[in-house]
Amino acid sequence: MTTTLNPDAGPIPAGVPAEQRLGRFVPALEGMRALAALGVVLTHVAFQTGATGQPLLGRVWERFDMAVAVFFALSGFLLWRPHATAAREDGKAPSAARYLLHRAARILPAYWVVVTAVLILLPSAAHTAGLRVWVSNLALLQVFVPFTLTDGLTQMWSLSVEVAFYLILPLLAFALVWLRGRRARFRVPVVLGFGLLFLGWNLLPVPTPEGIHADNWLPAYLPWFATGMLLAELADLPVPRLRRIAGDHRLMWPLALAALLLATTNLAGLRGLTHGQPWQYATKMTLGAIIGFGLLAPLVLRPDRKHRWLESRVAATLGRWSFGIFIWHLAVLSIIFPVFGIVPFRGHFVIVYLLTIAFALPLAAASFALVEEPVRQWTRRRFG
Repeated sequence: MTTTLNPDAGPIPAGVPAEQRLGRFVPALEGMRALAALGVVLTHVAFQTGATGQPLLGRVWERFDMAVAVFFALSGFLLWRPHATAAREDGKAPSAARYLLHRAARILPAYWVVVTAVLILLPSAAHTAGLRVWVSNLALLQVFVPFTLTDGLTQMWSLSVEVAFYLILPLLAFALVWLRGRRARFRVPVVLGFGLLFLGWNLLPVPTPEGIHADNWLPAYLPWFATGMLLAELADLPVPRLRRIAGDHRLMWPLALAALLLATTNLAGLRGLTHGQPWQYATKMTLGAIIGFGLLAPLVLRPDRKHRWLESRVAATLGRWSFGIFIWHLAVLSIIFPVFGIVPFRGHFVIVYLLTIAFALPLAAASFALVEEPVRQWTRRRFG
């Protein structure tokens, strides 16, 4: 998870209006992050209450997993933006060491707290938590080690993917370092081609051991990160007409909705956890990229436009707590069922969703106030 205020702000690209300046806080992104977090909770609650089996709405609830595409696109935009701006101004790119340190400080302490709590206190996880499970989860390697995604922590596959993106981003930036100054205009097609290339990842016969799927690895999701990277490149282009069209929420948000509805069909895969054909997975990745681009483009290409709810105090607060909501919600959900006497996969979707949110929010707030923010502040004071 990334912040909407970029600490590595570089020089301002020529021809870009003042409201586009790098480093400017974009309040609406916090609201969008909050919605994405609530969407992830919704799809998991829907699955565990059996609501995804409903005749019509079930596929819609199931496809709220596309909220992950929004998270990945957000990370791609916010973390790539300093490199895009530095390239166009022929300026200095952010320090890789400083960047990696701040990413680790932002993610790992709060994450380790959750892993420790779940593997010790959640009975269904603690009973099967051997050394391999502990090491794999603490090191965010659970997508590579068979049968280590455990109760209360299964959503962390996406965090493992995101951290892998954090690690390769400096390498991607180095690969494009020659596209600077006048050659920076070629960065848009290169980033676009990069994303399109990895839409074919699932078409490759990648051998994996039992219990491991290559479609849970970073290459499968690079198109979603590349969507955000593309937005970072477009945001620095002095092309008002492009920003006006791609930044028009009246056009882009219906496009994102249409992509979501298409994703509810078999074009994007079969119902439930059944693995579809490689072409179906490629279609899902394409539709997820459209959703991420469609939802974020109006916010980052036209930040002068106001979005009342996304910029509200409630949305900003939920956005700050979104990482805590994400890492705690499945542990909370696992407890909701026995405590309230609700049988999993037997209904009560709305009640369980509201209860999960109600109990996850205090944990998320505590995580932010007691772990995430203190560690972030200490890291900035100590290392700059």
